[in-house]
Order: sequence, then structure tokens, then C-alpha cells
Amino acid sequence: MSTTSITGHPSRVSRSAEPGARRAAGRPRGAWSRRAPLLPALVFMIVVTQLPFVGTLVISFMRWNALDPGDRGFGGLSNYTAAFEDPALRSSIETTVLLTAAVVLVSLLLGLVLALLLDRRFRGRGIVRTMLITPFLVVPAASALLWKHAIYNASYGLLNGTLTWLWSLFGGAHPPQPDWLSSTPLLAVEASLIWQWTPFMMLILLAGLQSRPIDVVEAARVDGASTWQVFRYLTFPHLRRYLELAALLGSIYVVQNFDAVFTLTSGGLGTANLPYTVYQTFYQGHDYGQASAEGVLVVICTILLATFALRTVSSLFREES
Repeated sequence: MSTTSITGHPSRVSRSAEPGARRAAGRPRGAWSRRAPLLPALVFMIVVTQLPFVGTLVISFMRWNALDPGDRGFGGLSNYTAAFEDPALRSSIETTVLLTAAVVLVSLLLGLVLALLLDRRFRGRGIVRTMLITPFLVVPAASALLWKHAIYNASYGLLNGTLTWLWSLFGGAHPPQPDWLSSTPLLAVEASLIWQWTPFMMLILLAGLQSRPIDVVEAARVDGASTWQVFRYLTFPHLRRYLELAALLGSIYVVQNFDAVFTLTSGGLGTANLPYTVYQTFYQGHDYGQASAEGVLVVICTILLATFALRTVSSLFREES
């Protein structure tokens, strides 16, 4: 019942409060009906991703080496201490940083150049765009095998075949036939990853270019701004968030790369990164506890990068809205 005033008329405050109370009462039920269809997907993601990680976290605190089955039990932080004191792990961290920085920076620069070229209208732009995207669609293991046999092979690879052809043009009898995977192993891995990830950077930056306000660019050109001035003062500031997003997402994926290192060099000659070192510890050293600790460290580094990426995405959406 609604309250009445001294004169006997219903109170206006109580009348206006009744619809609000009904809306507040119905709000949890409506929110639950919207979120309920997401519960199966949420449960599936927890089972698939979080439970294995919890198991890995538990194993990382245990002494568990298959070569010494009698010595198994709780080890505390000994696996993490051994991981930090392991010179192979420290070397793999340096290799991972160098590999990730080189691949992300070069592929980002090449992707920016390609995006600027594809942003212009020309005949056959759709075909060229499809061909440039193709390397990103190739399976990583197949891409590594392609570079290992079709490009880097010392006997029949494309690089040495090109050197032989160039030497024959100038009458050379003994062209150089370097073994690229042995002479420049890290550079060989970086080149294959740059070929694979440049289309990814190009797609993100091309989307950023197509979202910029065209009327502002046309007004700048009418005022006499050159192409470089338009890029420096309009295009590049607009692409800053997209460059950050592409760099962060590329870093997340390149840090986790295993296929190229395993296929091209098998982690030899200073090319072993963090995922390959974890693989060596687990499958070759059979030390499940230390391998789990190293895997947890890799996951923590990836989560840190993913946090920055999500913040960049959210800020990008706020700017667009």
C-alpha cells in the first residue's frame, strides 16, 4: 500500500518510487537471463585452460624426475630456484627477447609500408592483398619446412640457386654456397617468422588506415600539406594505438613460437628460446617439476603482455566510440 499525506491523497514520492522498485527487482532476473547462455562456454574454458594450468602449477612445486622415480615429493621453490640459476634458461631468455624484438619491429615496419601501399586504389588491389595475406594463413610447421628445404637448403634452396644464377651471369665458375642455417641460424629463424607475421601487422594497420577521417586528410591536402606532412601529423598519430596493438599481439605470439626453432635449427647454435627450453627440460631431461616451473614463468610473461594488449584494445575502443 502506498502512504497517504495529511490531506488524504497518495504521496507522489511513493508513487514514483514504485516503478523504480519494480525495475530494480526485475534487473537481477534479466541480467541472469542474459548471462546464462554464456555459462557452458565459461565452464568449458575453465576445464580446458584453467584446470591444466592449476595442475602444472602444482607439479612445479614437486620433485618429479622420471630418471629418479624414488625421489618424488614436495620440493617447495627448488624448481623455480633451479630454473633461475640454469644458464641454459637465462640464455634462452636473451634469445627470446632478441628474437621477439627483431621479428616484431621488422614485421611492423614492413606491415606499415604494405598497408600504406594497399590503402591506395589501383587495379588488382584485391588480388595483391590476398597474395600478401597468404603467408599468415600457412600452418607454422609447414612454413618452417618451406623455409628449411625450399629456401635455405645448401644444395637446391632458392637462395643458393639465386647465387649460382647471378654468378653464371658474370662468368663465375665457383659460386658461394653457404649453409644459411649453420652460418646465420638466428637470422634464418627471424627471417621465416618475419615472412609469416608481416601480413598480420599489415591487416591491423590497414584497418587503422581505413578508419581515419578522410575529410580531414582532404582538407590538409587542400591547404597545401605534402604527403610526408599528412603522414607525420595525421596518419601516424591516428595509427599509434594500432601500432601498439599490433606490437603487443605480435609479441605474445612470437614469444610462444616453437615450430620455427624446432623445425629449422632444433634449438642449436644459440637459437633455443623459452618454449624450446621447456620442451628440452620435459622431453629430454624428463624433469617434470622444473619443466612445469619454467612453463609457469612463460605463462606469467605472456599474461603480462596480454594485459597490456587488452588495455590497448579497450582504450582503442573508447577512442573509436
